[in-house]
Amino acid sequence: MRDCFETRDGDALGRIGELTVPRAGRTVETPALLPVINPNIRTVSPARLEAEFGADALITNAYIIRGTDDLRERALDRGLHDMLEFSGAIVTDSGSFQLAEYGDIDVTTREILEFQREIGSDVATPVDVPTPPDAARETAEADLETTERALADAQAVDTGEMLVNAPVQGSTYLDLREAAARHADGTDLDVFPVGAVVPLMNDYRYADVVDVLAAAKRGLGADRPVHLFGAGHPMMFALAAAMGADLFDSAAYAIYARDDRYLTVRGTRHLDDLTYLPCECPICTAHTPDDIRAADDDERERLLAEHNLHVSFGELRRIKAAIREGNLLELVETRARAHPAMLDGYRALLDHAAQLERHDPASKGSFFYCSAESARRPEVVRHHDRLDRLDAPDRLLVTEGNAPSGDRFDAAWRLLPPFGPVPRALSETYPFTAELPDRTDRTAQEAAARGVARLVDANPETDVTVAHDDWADTALDRLPASVRVEPLGARPDRNA
Repeated sequence: MRDCFETRDGDALGRIGELTVPRAGRTVETPALLPVINPNIRTVSPARLEAEFGADALITNAYIIRGTDDLRERALDRGLHDMLEFSGAIVTDSGSFQLAEYGDIDVTTREILEFQREIGSDVATPVDVPTPPDAARETAEADLETTERALADAQAVDTGEMLVNAPVQGSTYLDLREAAARHADGTDLDVFPVGAVVPLMNDYRYADVVDVLAAAKRGLGADRPVHLFGAGHPMMFALAAAMGADLFDSAAYAIYARDDRYLTVRGTRHLDDLTYLPCECPICTAHTPDDIRAADDDERERLLAEHNLHVSFGELRRIKAAIREGNLLELVETRARAHPAMLDGYRALLDHAAQLERHDPASKGSFFYCSAESARRPEVVRHHDRLDRLDAPDRLLVTEGNAPSGDRFDAAWRLLPPFGPVPRALSETYPFTAELPDRTDRTAQEAAARGVARLVDANPETDVTVAHDDWADTALDRLPASVRVEPLGARPDRNA
């Protein structure tokens, strides 16, 4: 079908988009969370998910429905929307999870897609093979061939207005992920789930999740909606959104509630360990930990599940606001400080700064330098790349101080860590209006020195002098040998 997704705003690889789901007659704003509904267990009813939490879409398992006599008859007779009492978009899985868990299922892609259409699914899934992380490469390649055959089978099925997923597999082999994404992009299928990442998230391997997402994004067109299958913990939504994930699905809200676990954007807490409820949601403002602990099992599970949903949907609203305001990476950086593995994920994201830069808006509100990681952001990469375009005068002063008057230079540019040389005419443009700490760290100085080196390489005839404010030796060592270096305090313009 295609042409079902449109981007409205973007920041890094994150975007606010509109996924048109024609069979549901609904447009889903992304990033979007799809609560997982177990057809046999309803901790929070789909009707309440829609009315009270604002869920535009949910996901359930067509394979379980097909294999359960009562559910199958009800779904065929009434349709999924009536059966679940939900008017939004309904995504259905195919049994691929069961295939990965148990090694075999009794359904083909054609059979499950036709069944999904019959029961009124809005977005269906073929029978792909989710290859776990770190599998043998031969296994990943063989599974990928099976998945590609499933995508070919899916294209041959008459699905009408129903959208169809084209899962991207390949285990932890990034070249296979990219190739799988490119193959999926070449089909006429509609939504692109990145699969088999739940084991990575369960093991806190967020850096690997980022690398897998980055590889998939390289193989997909920029206008392809991406679903990060099984990503249900709100602590990693911002990181995944910054890497270009548009859809998330969560069973965590209910599964964790059954184990008395309480979700936060900083991690997971056990109910027994809570003295206070650190949240402003309706559940937490109306109850104490003792109240919830004293409730019977079903009520306690419901209260925790509702809190977990409030936190999850609230985080997605923060992410959308951050994308709109152009400070998504600042939100990611805040979340990265919650756990060492999240910091690994953020650093992995910055390893892909050049990939992010190609989609990152050239102008935003303000750049906040919050840590050494900020020196590796896409805006810094972009400026360093564009230094090659600048024509420097014969005698140039690059200074952290004010522009001197009556000096020996043809021009004086700003020396702005972490960006490096900035012509003063650009000082009031993004990102050079950056908010920087007074105590500039060594990493920012080193990045600025790399910027000076890029300028010198592009203008070898220019006589460059750098006036620095007590830079670290590691930063000064990165300046080209041809650059004259002066401590700022030794110049007469220090306090001019």
